Amino acid sequence: MTERLDSTMPICGDDFALSDKQQGLMALARQLGRDKFAPRAAQLDRDAQFPFANYEDMREAGLLSLCVPEAHGGHGADYATYAMVSAEIGRYCGATALTFNMHVCTMLWSGLLSEDLEMTPEQRRIHQSHQALHFSRVVKDGAIYAQPFSEGGAAASGAQPFGTIAVKAPGGWIVNGKKIFASLSDAADFFGVLCTEKKPGTDLSRRDTLYLAVPRTAQGLTVQGDWDPLGMRATVSRNLIFQDVFVPDEAALMPQGLYFQAASRWPHMFMTLSPTYMGIAQAAYDFTVAYLRGEIAGTGPVKRRQFATKQIAVAEMFIKLEQTRNLFLRAISDAKVDPSKSARLRAYATQYTIMENAQDIARLAIRTCGGQSMLKSLPLERLYRDARCGSLMLPWTAELCLDRLGREALYEPGEKDE
Repeated sequence: MTERLDSTMPICGDDFALSDKQQGLMALARQLGRDKFAPRAAQLDRDAQFPFANYEDMREAGLLSLCVPEAHGGHGADYATYAMVSAEIGRYCGATALTFNMHVCTMLWSGLLSEDLEMTPEQRRIHQSHQALHFSRVVKDGAIYAQPFSEGGAAASGAQPFGTIAVKAPGGWIVNGKKIFASLSDAADFFGVLCTEKKPGTDLSRRDTLYLAVPRTAQGLTVQGDWDPLGMRATVSRNLIFQDVFVPDEAALMPQGLYFQAASRWPHMFMTLSPTYMGIAQAAYDFTVAYLRGEIAGTGPVKRRQFATKQIAVAEMFIKLEQTRNLFLRAISDAKVDPSKSARLRAYATQYTIMENAQDIARLAIRTCGGQSMLKSLPLERLYRDARCGSLMLPWTAELCLDRLGREALYEPGEKDE
């Protein structure tokens, strides 16, 4: 990356209106990314090592409390602000941005998002006391929260109840089950686990989903498995095994039944992975322009911009990038409880577009820059590998986005074919 590009244009472009708070937070993310995260990214990727130093930098800078409400000592960032800050981090280290999502969205879901949901007065009172506990851990103690979703079945996509089971016990729950691809498995202080409450005499139901913060020190919780993937290697997403893990009542990140309501009424909560890949797409474009201008250290002072084929390729990349960016900015502005049908469909379209276009822009970048771009001493081959992972990620994989777009465009709620 070059100073010329990085210091002048935020991820949202140079003509998108930002509040003073947004400008400050994005400038902070850009400074940390350029000066700290980018220089470490290659080694972290090579070793499949979690970016502990990056998290220490974010802890010191206050970014771990990005979406903690101001009343609890955080920045109180809304959904759109989080998305833009996360995308800015993704330009410099995709794995840091992706794991940052898991932490920050735990605060977002249990904070700003939950405030829009229907609760009884007693539920809200209890939830507020739980919020104070979780938010204090982040603001005062610098705690890191994770958000393990996947189990290897259809639960993470919302098609069936989670197979990780919680049974009510005096003062809390007993949790048993397994989560796979658990990002931050080597680093989180608490795992925000989605599990199904097993009620006596009833079948498991998605309506009984619980959202519990399980401390990594809990007896019966183990981290297992190797981690040597294609891309996003520094996320260190190993398996979590829960064997008769006791979790106290105050561990609840949402009241009983509230997760199902959130999943139904706040669909944009499931596209928070996309900012990472928006940042990767921008990074691939930035690198290509700088490389063709002869501004990348170690590649020789040769300018390659004079060739018509390179100019056309950059034009194609720019078009894809702008299409993606503008859909991204519109979708994150749409995010709210009970969005319109068009906004919900646009969220699916945005997730699909970002995930598919990020890898295509990275593909074009490698083809345009040529052989040197494959060297691990340069960031492009890592960007390419990281970008390829996005379309596979639950809960909204590229296939699921297409499926939901087609079905919800053609059917209104409750409609069936005779």
